Amino acid sequence: MTSEKLDQLAINTIRTLTIDAVQQANSGHPGAAMALAPLVYVLWNRIMRFDPKDPIWPNRDRFVLSNGHASMLLWSLLYLTGTRAVNAEYESLGKPSVTIDDIRRFRQLDSKAPGHPEYHWVSGVETTTGPLGQGIATSVGMAIARKWLASRYNRPGFDIFDYDIYAVCGDGCLMEGVAAEAASLAGHLGLDNLCWIYDNNHITIEGNTCITFTEDVTARFLGYQWNVLRVGDANDLERIEDALTIFRKTRGRPTLIILDSHIGYGSPHKIDTPAIHGEPLGEEEVRLTKRAYGWPEDAKFLVPDEVPRRFDAGIGARGAEARRQWEKLFAAYHTQFAELAREIDQMQRRALPAGWDRNLPSFPADPEGLAGRVASGRVLNVLAQNIPWLMGGSADLGPSNKTLLTFPEAGDFEAASPGGRNLHFGVREHAMAAIVNGLALSKVRAFGATYLIFSDYARPAIRLSALMELPAVWVFTHDAMGDGEDGPTHQPVEHLISMRAIPGLVVLRPADANEVVEAYRYILELGHQPAVIALSRQPLPTFDRRKYASAAGVARGAYIMADATDGAPEIILIASGSEVALVVEAHEKLTSQGIRCRIVSMPSWDIFERQPQSYRDEVLPPGLHARIAVEQGSVLGWERYVGAAGRIVGMKTFGASAPLKELQRKFGFEPERVVEVAMEVLGRNERKSR
Repeated sequence: MTSEKLDQLAINTIRTLTIDAVQQANSGHPGAAMALAPLVYVLWNRIMRFDPKDPIWPNRDRFVLSNGHASMLLWSLLYLTGTRAVNAEYESLGKPSVTIDDIRRFRQLDSKAPGHPEYHWVSGVETTTGPLGQGIATSVGMAIARKWLASRYNRPGFDIFDYDIYAVCGDGCLMEGVAAEAASLAGHLGLDNLCWIYDNNHITIEGNTCITFTEDVTARFLGYQWNVLRVGDANDLERIEDALTIFRKTRGRPTLIILDSHIGYGSPHKIDTPAIHGEPLGEEEVRLTKRAYGWPEDAKFLVPDEVPRRFDAGIGARGAEARRQWEKLFAAYHTQFAELAREIDQMQRRALPAGWDRNLPSFPADPEGLAGRVASGRVLNVLAQNIPWLMGGSADLGPSNKTLLTFPEAGDFEAASPGGRNLHFGVREHAMAAIVNGLALSKVRAFGATYLIFSDYARPAIRLSALMELPAVWVFTHDAMGDGEDGPTHQPVEHLISMRAIPGLVVLRPADANEVVEAYRYILELGHQPAVIALSRQPLPTFDRRKYASAAGVARGAYIMADATDGAPEIILIASGSEVALVVEAHEKLTSQGIRCRIVSMPSWDIFERQPQSYRDEVLPPGLHARIAVEQGSVLGWERYVGAAGRIVGMKTFGASAPLKELQRKFGFEPERVVEVAMEVLGRNERKSR
């Protein structure tokens, strides 16, 4: 069989596996995969440096399928290349990542061929995709990471990191706002290691893109300072390879390849129609399409023996040799640059360097205190000096979020200074969050920051960080009414509960500067979970820890900060963040009236819920029903801690524009109000404060 015929056989195998899997599942998106099979064949078998036997080799090229509904492209590739499975500890399991049985069970429970690519579930998936635009935005983070890694670790004769990032996207991806944000920043940064391939098939679910998407994509990306290439026929393997080769030679700009394709290529009746996008072809159309490919019409899940051999001879041999040469190079690098090599080893395992938490500040008692954001900035600057691969930035709010790394070696990440560790995202919260995910997927420890209110703009990518189990850090300041005069547009109400509702996302709201320290200590040790740290704009008292319990209690999510001194408590005051100082004042007033009162600082529901039941019962005794929760946020959710007999002092409306003290008075966040509510809960309205 000629080389050209082998190429076509492999391409049609990808197409027919897709058709059969979607048909058997009676669910899925066959059209894009049928159109793009030639592209991914050329990219994987002729271009990419990827070793199927070691899919987490550090210097591999990355492949991102941003139009994740075409996931059968990826499952077919992983199966046909014999990509091996790796576990969460980065150990090879000695078995295939995706089997033919997984493909037969496409979109079924526990299949390694789910409906969309899922990182951590299937080895060989570089990032979870499905929400359109997320994949290409995340790929920008991967490209930034590679630039930074090369700047820090490469040495003359030792190109330890020189991989490229390829991302396939569709019309929907380019319509999403996050794509515009990410593309703009990528162009500004001159990320010439990044290539997006745009499947220009002119079809979305509602019809031809002429009804919604008529912009000049070429002009748009030239305006973003990208190199733009066009391949007019998605079946022309040589032109596809030529375009990818030009990308690899281009310097100073990312590349967009516009690939003109026909969705559902080969289908006699559904090609170039929305009907082929998101539903099976139907048995008769399957037979007709296979006939058009010259394929046995009644064969299902047919994989000719020549096809895996073709991939073995291509990406298998090329990838294995590239990895062997890299490992040889890295062994020599280890000898000459032992400390840098040690950093790379630790980073790849998501480990922390020895002494990573040394010199963390301990803040003395101070009734004036510090803003949570100020304490956070001081902690971040210590941590970043101890952890060389900790980097991040803010969506144009660095001076306000206090996330700027100010030590002399930090620097700014820009095209001319890719070793900088301050990332400037501009006013692009959504892209920022996706880029942070891309950095985390590259094993860099990354943080992104903005005001808590603007977490709304970043939420889709934050959700994906939790779904992917990435140790991303989200620093959100101005966490309540501290924004005062800016008014309800800038005062978060529902945002804390919104973050707490995301499975796997750790949310911490520290009460003072020392709780901030302990919150970061907890967060940095998370290897497979993202975390939000919500911080105050305004100064908070720094508590005297000789009088109140150690802030180390943060590591348990909630802890008894102060207790009744003369017997079991009659009532428990629970609070987070800035409201802990409020309940401390209320505690003093109640104690002066002879009421036995306990204060529980609860910075994190998530962490507290993971504690043993015995500890949770110790902090919140089941038999003690007199409880009050105080938080400048939505009351939703606090009922689980106060119960039917307790009360919640929180927000049931939006805020208002006024100085903070006036807002606190208006909405009842004053110690006198907490005391009043406590009396009501205890049924002691007759006992008034004197």
